[in-house]
Amino acid sequence: MSEPDRGVDPHTAPLPRRYPARPTRRAVLTAGAGIAAAQAWPARATAAGERMAGGTAVPATGGPTPPADLAPYASYWFPDSLPEGTPGPGITWRSLSAWSPASDPDLAHNTATVPLARRFTPVPPHPGARVGQARISSLVSFGPTAGNPSQGSATADHYALTHWAYIDELVFWGGSSGEGIVLAPNAPVVDAAHRNGVRVLGNVFLPPVAYGGDLRWTRDLVRRDASGRFPIAEKLVRVARTYGFDGWFVNAETDGGDSALASRTRGFLRALRAAGAAHGLRVTWYDAMNTTGRVGWQGALNELNRDFFEDRFGTVADSMFVDFRWTARTLAESGALAERLGRSRHELWAAVDTESRGWNAEVDWDAIVPRGRDHVVGIGFYRPEWTRNHLTDRSPGAFHRADDRFWTGESLDPARPAPESGWRAPATVVADRSTVTALPFGCSFNTGHGERWYEAGEVTSSAPWNRLGLQDVLPGRRWVVDTDGPRPSVTLDFDEAWRGGSSLLVDGVLTAPVAVGLHATRLPLTGTTVLDLVHARAPGGVPVTVEVGVAVREPAGPGEPVPYTWFGIDGPGSGPGWRTDRVALGARAGRTSYALAVRITARGTGPVRWRLGALSVHDTAVRRGPAAPSALRVDASAQRDGEASVRLSWRRAPGPIRHHEVYRLLPDGARRFQGGTCGAALHLPAVIRAGRERAATFEVRAVDELYALSDPARTTLAWDDAE
Repeated sequence: MSEPDRGVDPHTAPLPRRYPARPTRRAVLTAGAGIAAAQAWPARATAAGERMAGGTAVPATGGPTPPADLAPYASYWFPDSLPEGTPGPGITWRSLSAWSPASDPDLAHNTATVPLARRFTPVPPHPGARVGQARISSLVSFGPTAGNPSQGSATADHYALTHWAYIDELVFWGGSSGEGIVLAPNAPVVDAAHRNGVRVLGNVFLPPVAYGGDLRWTRDLVRRDASGRFPIAEKLVRVARTYGFDGWFVNAETDGGDSALASRTRGFLRALRAAGAAHGLRVTWYDAMNTTGRVGWQGALNELNRDFFEDRFGTVADSMFVDFRWTARTLAESGALAERLGRSRHELWAAVDTESRGWNAEVDWDAIVPRGRDHVVGIGFYRPEWTRNHLTDRSPGAFHRADDRFWTGESLDPARPAPESGWRAPATVVADRSTVTALPFGCSFNTGHGERWYEAGEVTSSAPWNRLGLQDVLPGRRWVVDTDGPRPSVTLDFDEAWRGGSSLLVDGVLTAPVAVGLHATRLPLTGTTVLDLVHARAPGGVPVTVEVGVAVREPAGPGEPVPYTWFGIDGPGSGPGWRTDRVALGARAGRTSYALAVRITARGTGPVRWRLGALSVHDTAVRRGPAAPSALRVDASAQRDGEASVRLSWRRAPGPIRHHEVYRLLPDGARRFQGGTCGAALHLPAVIRAGRERAATFEVRAVDELYALSDPARTTLAWDDAE
């Protein structure tokens, strides 16, 4: 189709549907913005002033002026000119052309700080997973365009993506004509992705006319100034560098242009890529506008759109997301054309729509990633957060069970897949990657959300939470299990944890030893290297014997067994409760650890319920803990009826710091976890007064890679009626 049907989502492939049409993306986003507005903080501010996230702002109007909203949100803009009229509730219209870091009061809350980690590709556990061929781009909407919290929120119901090992780039999807069409990713998403070596792209969405698109926004985007430069391209690069993400996904779907506009758009893309390349930024182009300037989704790389990918002067975009209208023939021709242009065929992402049906989507997998021959192009998932959105039970455990099935397959074991029944799980075709290459390394199996917050096995906050930037580097292969007996359940569990919100639970009757593969690594071993394991026997489980596996050689080939050497430790015996055991690896000094595992053997006939709370590999040489942050202060606060919304900031100490944690000190001496961030500022939405205390006391501590805490920095907030 050259034009979208009115009222039909243009990202729907033009194939007969056997299920009801989903709500339009626009309706969903508008509803989300309304919910966010209804939950806005209705407080009296002690630090007044209009809230802007940068650039010229037009606040929502109607009724009395509300008090300042202290909650920071992910940033969104129009390129330059704003819509006619006034924005809806909870929405602020902003012009990107007027944005600068100095004008952005939410900058500290929206800036990612984790650098992009380097990755390596271990030998895959599945013989069909290809190295150096298809990769995955994932377009994910983590929340509404307006009102998307910058740093997490007080709910465990969140798309806490953990299967980063199969993803090359993640697009922070969203945007609408009524809110804004240029979206910057929020910091927790970028921090979690970077820890796993995944690039995150902001989104430039020029909507179809049927969804309120206006061609003037396209012209604003690609406008040249008097010197021939593209000012919005330069502004986009500055935003990405300032906020700490990796480039832009550009999706021009507003129809009505001409060849001159197409030419300017191509020049804009070239300028955007050229300005960003020196800083490692990337550009992905969506298959919509073609060289005529009209929107005509091709479902292919062809003569009508190739110049947005590669023209006679060289590379225009680093990759292209090929629209859903592809066929086996058009993808084969697209891959061949990419290679004739001197480009990799795997720089093309074939769109796979999972928004409505997830793993039940009808996909011609052989057209993208055939089993018996080389992959044709890469995979472009559209809205894989279906794994959360379709659930009735959206508890963290239920979400991760669904998400594991999406990425790994029905068997939940990438080394032993179930017979394929329509869904081709990524783990069975795409090689996983890992970033575990340096000591010290620690993992507490924290997914970045939970029903409670734990420290050393004790609850220090009973409130549900999501803060994706605190997520650990989790095992990429979930879960490779070797046993001659029945396979137990292996899950990320949220009922108990050592640190964070979750732990690894092995649950079932074991008639033979069970080995569970954990991290693929490239860790250098020295004479003082040790492995520490924090583990427990959960109530109702029989005692077990625990061994740790370390492989100093790689498997012989894909799908071959990992050659572990097993080190015994005393397992949790007579009673439940967390314990820490250490294994010395000095005998392997000078070697490299390629993989880690645990092996559990039941010491009874009943069910096993064994938890792994934390795993760390480090040298025992004396080392200092992290230095404490400094200059902690309350930047702004709003109080009402013994409840406060507070913005805190501090100065980050030098040296390696994983993240910061913020606590409330109560009058009885108890510490309560309030939140955490990889940055140096945090908003606390609901601080409750403890009795008649005169002031609320806060402390911030730095946390290192082994979860050691620094000394605290402290500050207070006086309650308004304190005498």
